[in-house]
Amino acid sequence: MVTATHEASHQLFRKHPEALTPVFEALGLPPPVKTDFHELSADVTEIRPMERRADTVLMFEPDMGEHFVLAVEAQTKKDPDKANSWAYYVAYLRAKYDLPVLLVAVCRDRSTAAWAMGPFECAVGPWSTQVTRPFVLGPQTVPEVTDETVVVQQPALAALSAIVHSQSRRAAAILETVARGLASFDRDTTKYWFEVVEVGLESTPTRKNWRKLMQNVVTHFPGHGTLFEEKYLEGKAEGEATGEARGEARGEARGEARGEARGILRVLEVRGLALSDDVRERIATCTDLDRLNDWLDRSGTVERAEDLFAEEGPAA
Repeated sequence: MVTATHEASHQLFRKHPEALTPVFEALGLPPPVKTDFHELSADVTEIRPMERRADTVLMFEPDMGEHFVLAVEAQTKKDPDKANSWAYYVAYLRAKYDLPVLLVAVCRDRSTAAWAMGPFECAVGPWSTQVTRPFVLGPQTVPEVTDETVVVQQPALAALSAIVHSQSRRAAAILETVARGLASFDRDTTKYWFEVVEVGLESTPTRKNWRKLMQNVVTHFPGHGTLFEEKYLEGKAEGEATGEARGEARGEARGEARGEARGILRVLEVRGLALSDDVRERIATCTDLDRLNDWLDRSGTVERAEDLFAEEGPAA
C-alpha cells in the first residue's frame, strides 16, 4: 500500500538525490550531485497479472567512476514479505540494466531499521543462493540535524533527518532547528520543504508539533490533509453548506462560489495576513468562479491580501 511516507520519500529522492549523502559517505564516494542522476521507471513488472513497483528507482551515472542503479524504498514497519519483494527488485534491475544495484530502505524507527538491514537469504540448507542486504537510512545512519547552517546548506538532508528521527527523544529539537533553517529560504522554497516533512511524518505524533511550526504553507501534496488543504476545504464546505441551506435560485453555483471565497479567506487567515473589510467584502461577494480560482492559486504566496487584486485594479 502506498502511504504518504512513500510519496514523500519518492518526491525527496527523485527531486533531491543529494539526500543520499549518508549512503555515499558510507560507501566512500564523493557527495552525490543531482546532475549525476536520472529517474528510471519504478515498474519492475515483467508480466502484468501481478504488479510490482519500487518507490523510486534512480540511475547514478557520474562522468567518472562506477555507474549503478539505486532502488529506494520507504519502510514504516517490519514486513516479512519484503524479503521476497526486495530480492526480486534487485535481481530484476540487475538483469535489466546490467549494472550493480544498491537497495536503500528509509525507516523512521530503530527496530524497523535494524530489521531492514537484513541479511535476507534465499538458502537451501547451508547454501545461500542469494543474499539481500539493504542500506538503511534511519536513526542509526542519518545524522541528527541540530545546526541551522546544515539546514541552509543541505535542506534535503535536513528534511530526511526530521522524518527519520521523528520518534527519537531529540525530535522536538531537530524539528525546531529544521524549521528555523528552512524559514531562511524564499517563501515558495520554504513552503515546499515544510510540506515534504509534514507528509513524511504522516500519522506520527511528531506531525502535530511540526504543524505548529508551519503556519505559512501552501500545499504541494494534494490529498494528504496538510494544514493549508484542511483550512481551504473547511472554508469551502462551510460556504457550500450555506448556499444549499438557503435554497436560493442557482443555489448550487452560488454555494460553490461562497465555498471558494470562504476557502480563500481561511487560507489568508491561516497565513496571518491582515484582512480589511474591503478585502473581505470583495472576496465574499465575488461570483466569478474563474476569478476566485485565480485568487485561490495566489492566496498561498501573496505578501499582502490586497496583492490578490494587483493585476485587476480597484473593485468596480
